[in-house]
Amino acid sequence: MIATADTDFARAVVEGLSQHPRVIPARYFYDRRGSELFEAITRLPEYYLTRTEVALLRQHGPDIARLTGKDRVLVEFGSGSSAKTPLLLGPVNPIAYVPIDISADYLFDAAEGLAAMHPGLAVLPLAGDFTASPALPAAVADAPKLGFFPGSTIGNMSHRAAVQLLGAFRETLGEEACLVIGIDTRKDPRLIEAAYNDAAGTTAAFNLNLLHRINRELDGTIPVFAFEHRALWNDSLGRIEMHLVAREAVRFKAAGHSFHLQAGESIHTENSYKYTLQEARLLARAAGWEPLNVWTDPDGLFALHVWAAEPNRIET
Repeated sequence: MIATADTDFARAVVEGLSQHPRVIPARYFYDRRGSELFEAITRLPEYYLTRTEVALLRQHGPDIARLTGKDRVLVEFGSGSSAKTPLLLGPVNPIAYVPIDISADYLFDAAEGLAAMHPGLAVLPLAGDFTASPALPAAVADAPKLGFFPGSTIGNMSHRAAVQLLGAFRETLGEEACLVIGIDTRKDPRLIEAAYNDAAGTTAAFNLNLLHRINRELDGTIPVFAFEHRALWNDSLGRIEMHLVAREAVRFKAAGHSFHLQAGESIHTENSYKYTLQEARLLARAAGWEPLNVWTDPDGLFALHVWAAEPNRIET
């Protein structure tokens, strides 16, 4: 239990629940239980994103290697279980792999498993928030980098924040960097909503686990049963939104602070923006990346992009 109110998680919860509308950043989904639930989501029949991206990586791994070259350091932002990483390891033949993830226990378990599968590969896990531009290990500082940012995680940020994050990746990875990034596409909203409202209720459990985490780690007294998961497409903003909606008026404490929500009031927990191919290209160039190629599946459900760092765009 983490009862202190000076942790990043505690500050984010207190600040977010004190706002109107109330919000908690999506990065705090990923404690160990949240990471496990998300991995379960990726295997759901409604969740087209993972299986489509995996198919694209399998098909185009050699194309990525030809575009980016071999003997790079592979740096994965938000690596989770590193389940997709082996699809790049063979084709690009990196000299080292640096997975970065906020869930330390989950990160080190995954890194240990991957190192066992690839005994000749230097695996250098880095626990932390990849949005905070963590410094890469000194052992790989001078090597050319290949960034890997799968899963359309970039969709969790506003457009402004996405440009800032991608610019930070550009700075972290260096002048000769390339980036492989998966970005979900705009499509029939019914397909998108189904992916975030699965019949098994796994996404609901993932969303509600955030409240359980607050109770576990911040001495919370949230009546989790009094909240329900809700995910809706916002067409005007081009994003799916996840909320935790109070079924009834509730009072609770978290991190030493008291809160009161009315019936029907929600805690906004996640956005997932969807991009057309043209919008994704504009996003790349705004952040200092030059698009090299993009592949989509036959139905246009998902896009796999490869970008190169534009020269002389690193800010000091």
